[in-house]
Amino acid sequence: MKAYLILEDGNVFEGESVGANKEVVSEFVFNTSMTGYVEVLTDPSYAGQSVVMTYPLIGNYGVCLEDQESTKPYVEGFVVNELARLGSNFRKNIDLKDYLIEHDIPCIQGIDTRHLTKIIRNKGCMNGMITTTKYDDLSEVMEKIHNFKVTGVVEKTTCDKPYKVGTGDRKVALLDFGAKKNIAKSLANRNIEVTVYPASTPASTIIEGNYDGVMLSNGPGDPSENVEIIKEVKKLSESGLPIFAICLGHQLMALAHGFKTEKLKYGHHGANHPVKDLNTGRVYISTQNHNYVICDDSIDRNIAKPWFINVNDQTIEGVEYMGKNIKTVQFHPEACAGPLDTDALFDEFEKMMEVK
Repeated sequence: MKAYLILEDGNVFEGESVGANKEVVSEFVFNTSMTGYVEVLTDPSYAGQSVVMTYPLIGNYGVCLEDQESTKPYVEGFVVNELARLGSNFRKNIDLKDYLIEHDIPCIQGIDTRHLTKIIRNKGCMNGMITTTKYDDLSEVMEKIHNFKVTGVVEKTTCDKPYKVGTGDRKVALLDFGAKKNIAKSLANRNIEVTVYPASTPASTIIEGNYDGVMLSNGPGDPSENVEIIKEVKKLSESGLPIFAICLGHQLMALAHGFKTEKLKYGHHGANHPVKDLNTGRVYISTQNHNYVICDDSIDRNIAKPWFINVNDQTIEGVEYMGKNIKTVQFHPEACAGPLDTDALFDEFEKMMEVK
């Protein structure tokens, strides 16, 4: 069956439908990872977005359900140059095509993803539609495409009620803003008992829980939209508890201190982004998935200082807060599949809890 990708700038790509037969409107971003498509599909930070994979062949090792970052995919749609007909891997549970159909995710293959990526790089991430309907008059759908906005996605991706992961002498509260499961797993692997809380949990519940530390998770959407959550993050920041934050949590902590965030032209999505530790001068390769960053010129140097920067575009990738036991990063130290260069930041969080 033919499928079409219609961008808000009027570009139309024709390909083949290899996923669910479903029409969706979403924001389109590209991801440069060569592997890890299962992790991409199930990363809640992609809620409201369709992902264009720049690597030309996707699905060659099928889907191993153990690799999922959440219980289901969160991408709205998937765009590939070629979807492997048969996945070959001894860990495979299901082929990617069948997985996409099972979870009602539309996928289009057979288009020039390099050309599509160049359009997004030049014009910025934009809205679009994946459909199997051939529209002779694009005005029928352009209003729907232009009016789409990624909103309310933290509420859609957070957990419904608290739950525990792992056991250990230390106890950490993890606020789930759309958390990847490897964050809790990375802590549990260090003999830490993790209690995962819904995003709307009051700060008082965490403060009264006698935890050794607090982790703020990744998540989707515009950070400034989460007004009530930002108020609670501010209270947590004043509690004296050691706090480590990743991605959206990093942005929410900045907003709680009066700093500003802005939307990048096309975001950072991939497993090959170099970040520099400003304390040591050392560069690490990181996995990233975000459209928003903290504005460097909005950071009050009496309150906080940049910790990491992106080597490619010099954007803020980490912040240390002065006089507080709080550190945050924009990238994903728990990445899987992805580089493990920054996994030691979880050890850094352990050290922060030692001086509580």
